[in-house]
Amino acid sequence: MSVRLREALREAAAEVPAYPVHDRAVRTARRTRRRMAAAVAAVLVLVALVPVAARGGDRPSIAPAGVDGPALPDRIGLPPFGSLHATDRPRLGPAALIFSGQARGLTGLIDEDGTVGIVGADADRYRTWTVGFEAPAGEQVLLSPDGRRIAVPAGSPGHPGIDLVDLVDGTVRHLASPRPGSSLTRPAGWAPDGSALVVRDTTAANPEGSAYVDTLSLVRLDTGRAVRLLETDQLPIFGAPVAFTADGSRLAFQVGDKVLVTGTDGRQVTSFPLPPESGLAGKGAWLPDGSLALVSRDPDTTRWRLRRVDPASGRDLGVLALPAVDGVTTIRLLGWWPDGSALVVGYRPDPDSPERFDGPVDMDQRTVYPNVQTVRVLGLTPGAATPTTLLTAPDQVLAIDVADAVVRAGRVRAADPPSGPGGRFWWAAGAAALVLGGLVAARLLRRRRVTRGRAPRG
Repeated sequence: MSVRLREALREAAAEVPAYPVHDRAVRTARRTRRRMAAAVAAVLVLVALVPVAARGGDRPSIAPAGVDGPALPDRIGLPPFGSLHATDRPRLGPAALIFSGQARGLTGLIDEDGTVGIVGADADRYRTWTVGFEAPAGEQVLLSPDGRRIAVPAGSPGHPGIDLVDLVDGTVRHLASPRPGSSLTRPAGWAPDGSALVVRDTTAANPEGSAYVDTLSLVRLDTGRAVRLLETDQLPIFGAPVAFTADGSRLAFQVGDKVLVTGTDGRQVTSFPLPPESGLAGKGAWLPDGSLALVSRDPDTTRWRLRRVDPASGRDLGVLALPAVDGVTTIRLLGWWPDGSALVVGYRPDPDSPERFDGPVDMDQRTVYPNVQTVRVLGLTPGAATPTTLLTAPDQVLAIDVADAVVRAGRVRAADPPSGPGGRFWWAAGAAALVLGGLVAARLLRRRRVTRGRAPRG
């Protein structure tokens, strides 16, 4: 190489700017960290948005025109996997109904039939509450008249009582048993204004525990004061169902094969025997004219009707001009619509049940889980030839309770039950994404630090 060529190359090299290796490596590492942080943030935003976009447990359905406020959904589904609990945020607010049974989502690994499904009053938002043992909705788990609270038997050993689960503020209040020595306390009926609760207690009658007595009490929720309504030897049917008059001044309940009517002060007003194959109709048994409704079965059929009796004497006042319900184990009266229609639950028999429901079967056995395949809510309109199906449920949804406010509203909305995972699943997914994103970011940061340490300095 000539001297002139070497000088020319040196001059050309001197004009080329030096490459800042260290500074450029630092800037690259910082840029990578910013991009990773943005990616993690994007993942978390997507996780937060998926429950809304994918119809999780909180997506409200669109009600048809003209339906505003509480309404009965025309169908219910099963609680989604990972459903939010009754006390989780966001709060559910008042419920339209609760249901229970042996279907998926209503059973657990430990308790067989201890989960209750809850559906919002004006949208298809689902929640769950675990009781811990079999407790049919409408019989042992009761929805308050306004749909705000659920009365649940408390499963804590040594502390018998009722848990009042508030769906609006998420609190749980324990109502202690009014009967000393009670071994089991269950809710039996809500007062119409929600200010009091009728409870049933079972208490050992002797130290050996070979005999028991049942006690029915009316408990004021504001003061805890209890009025004893009745106490007697244990019977298969005791205080079920409980039906209050609209003004809450009297209540009727079935004990064995009799109906008792009492005042809220505990004084018995009247008592009368029930005809064979009949029972007090349900929590909506009081008619607007002051008579009582019974359910009765036509002989040798599975056809059930509502009939009126005089509450003072039990005198039969005849069958109501409402359609009969056929092909069911029995029916239970929820209440009355503004147009005079009766809302009833129809229990469809399980085809594998050994019982024959067109013959004599004890009333308390007609609604037990093994004898039922599913339930329907039916409307019995005066003068109609057949019932109208207002709500359907999946098989193995075996019990249901509807808020009185929904019954009085007299509306049915087109339902769109949620599918896909529920809110708790997405909470878990979001937490997992956060942890995973943090681990990835930390690993990349360590890698960039190693790279920076090895970078040549110019």
